[in-house]
Amino acid sequence: MKSGYSIFWTENALNELSDAISYLERNFTEKEIKKLVKHIENTLELISRDPNIFPKSEIKNIHKVVILKFNTLYYRTKYEQIQILSFFSNRQSFSKIKLK
Repeated sequence: MKSGYSIFWTENALNELSDAISYLERNFTEKEIKKLVKHIENTLELISRDPNIFPKSEIKNIHKVVILKFNTLYYRTKYEQIQILSFFSNRQSFSKIKLK
């Protein structure tokens, strides 16, 4: 198993992350934003070491990990890198997810 896979955020995932942070900025304190960032960093570190550490999702070859119960990060391994496909808000219907 290769260690230290590189992480690539898709435009969709970055937009969803930005939306989540904007929501926190409007409704919560800096402490909650820092907590979210820390959880994302820790999760990405784990994924970069072992992409199969988290379970596969309902969608073939895509893994998922819940980040603080409000968001789920969806990713896959492709071309020797981890591609973050979505930083999905769990407050939405799953039918709205975009995994491109």
